[in-house]
Amino acid sequence: MSSPGSGHASRTPPLIALVHRANRELQADMVRHARAAGYGTAKPAHNSVFATLPLAGARTADLAARAGITRQSMGEVVRELVDLGIVTMTSDPDDRRAKLVIYTEVGLQQVQGGMAHIADFDDCMIAALGQAGYDSLRHGLDTIVQVLQAGGAPTD
Repeated sequence: MSSPGSGHASRTPPLIALVHRANRELQADMVRHARAAGYGTAKPAHNSVFATLPLAGARTADLAARAGITRQSMGEVVRELVDLGIVTMTSDPDDRRAKLVIYTEVGLQQVQGGMAHIADFDDCMIAALGQAGYDSLRHGLDTIVQVLQAGGAPTD
């Protein structure tokens, strides 16, 4: 591993910094789109639910695990979305002690708008990079995930 300020790292930002910045911009873009579509209460924290809640619903603990945040943090976001009328809590038919988070009609409309925006963004990236460049970018990002899930880069 090269030391800070030497070699390749001094000429360009490290890959992790670029991925982090891209993720922040993608998250902010989703919030801007939701607000422009009339969901003025949209916040970046809400993305953790929209990105992990299947249409059939899920338990808060499962959403937290998928989002990589604590159950308490996810519970707070879910309660806020319940108050906004975007999701509701209902008894889990498999375990009456547990609750499922499910989209309301308003929430489903917001999800549909978000999915359309994501498709439009993908089209924008294809226009900017060309299909081969877009496919290469997706492959590279998928490779990052696979390498990290397999244990990451070797340590010294």
